Amino acid sequence: MENIKNRSKWSILVIVLMFTVMSALDGSIVNVALPKMATALNVTTSSIQLVATSYLIVIAGTVLIFGRLGDMLGKSKMFTFGLGLFTLGSLLCGITNSFPILILARIVQAIGAAGTMANNQGIITETFPPHERGKALGFLGTSVALGSLIGPGLGGLIVGAASWEYIFLINVPIGVIALFYAIKLLPNGNKTVKGKLDILGAVLFMFAIVPLFGALDEGLNIGFSDPMILLSFAIAIVSFIIFIFVEKKKEDPLLQLNIFSNKLFSLSIFCAFVTFVAIFCNNIILPFYLQDVMNYTPEHTGLIMMVYPLLLTVVAPLSGSLSDKIGSELLTFIGLILISLGLILMSTLNVNSTVIITIIFIGIMSIGMGLFQSPNNSLIMSTVPKEKLGIAGSVNALVRNLGMVCGIALATTLLYSMMSSIIGYRVTDFVAGRNDAFIYAMRTVYIAAAVISLIGAALTFLRLRSKKLKSSNMHLEHQFKV
Repeated sequence: MENIKNRSKWSILVIVLMFTVMSALDGSIVNVALPKMATALNVTTSSIQLVATSYLIVIAGTVLIFGRLGDMLGKSKMFTFGLGLFTLGSLLCGITNSFPILILARIVQAIGAAGTMANNQGIITETFPPHERGKALGFLGTSVALGSLIGPGLGGLIVGAASWEYIFLINVPIGVIALFYAIKLLPNGNKTVKGKLDILGAVLFMFAIVPLFGALDEGLNIGFSDPMILLSFAIAIVSFIIFIFVEKKKEDPLLQLNIFSNKLFSLSIFCAFVTFVAIFCNNIILPFYLQDVMNYTPEHTGLIMMVYPLLLTVVAPLSGSLSDKIGSELLTFIGLILISLGLILMSTLNVNSTVIITIIFIGIMSIGMGLFQSPNNSLIMSTVPKEKLGIAGSVNALVRNLGMVCGIALATTLLYSMMSSIIGYRVTDFVAGRNDAFIYAMRTVYIAAAVISLIGAALTFLRLRSKKLKSSNMHLEHQFKV
């Protein structure tokens, strides 16, 4: 009986991981095909970016709703629904030759992805006992890295060998197989909580998130001082303030704000956010440095950048297993320190840096991220009661997406501001023959990212210290009693 139970929980993990690879793959596979898609659909390069950004924005706007629905109706039901919707969206993306319909299909795909992202961590946390949870969540981190790793390469191969439609159609057979096994194997007995969906909260949240993500993304192209960008930020801020006010008054809120009263949960969520901001500063700057400054080919650049997800794929499950044995707090602290060290070292790169040095610096960052991510996910999911696992998982997914977008916005804004100040006029692209300006600006971005990561490390250290003091005081009290 125990063996059957053991086998079924690993089968559940395989289904969840299979789709996580797919959704991560879909975030990175599209970028390679955008130039060909723009030509085929007869739209501008700036317009075609909407294929990539609409996916991210819609996930961010709907992920909390699916977290709440997962707690109310069952995480497996919402995961399976999301899986089916994502597969349908992929099919629609692959059979259309109309740009507006492609964007609509991409929105369908993103809503499906949000349904799975909001509930995958909750399903794993419910399925696995505490002593195996870190390992299972570590595999989840690995599958995200694996999807990101094979996305650009696979996208390039598909676009080179066939047409861009197949980057979406490849999801359909995998999605149908995953859907079949999800219906068959995912646990139906997810505990649910009674209540109604907070429609007002959901609408306000979308009005807070969608203009914010849109403004951060579009602000990079037209400048953050543009009236439309400023208006979008204003709508986002006002909507968020009203959202918080409404959620405090609601009996069944979309986001139960008391979840943040748990200091460990709030700190772990904050650390996840700052880490993704810092790492995405690197992800956006590094390809420019390798191709424009060092003159490496796109293939060579791709191979160097593969070091990060490859190491993450190895380290994340190991750190997850280790966190089950020694606890998560120390590992998250070591991880944040290594991320910060890697970013500081990256700031020293220049026109004379060798490939080996670059790979070593990327490696330090990757190991840090691998050590941090799985234990931090385990901390987030273990600090909330079972009836709030859906909302905790969706907050974690939301924060990850928000960190990515903020990291990209921070990196590009800082980079071009610093380059403009050195060159003497406003620039929004790499300037040929001015490697000095790029290196100076790149150094500023990496140092800023390292400082952000160090803030997370400092807070984690304080938490570790207070925990040690608390346990030593309890030990002393016990001795006095004896």
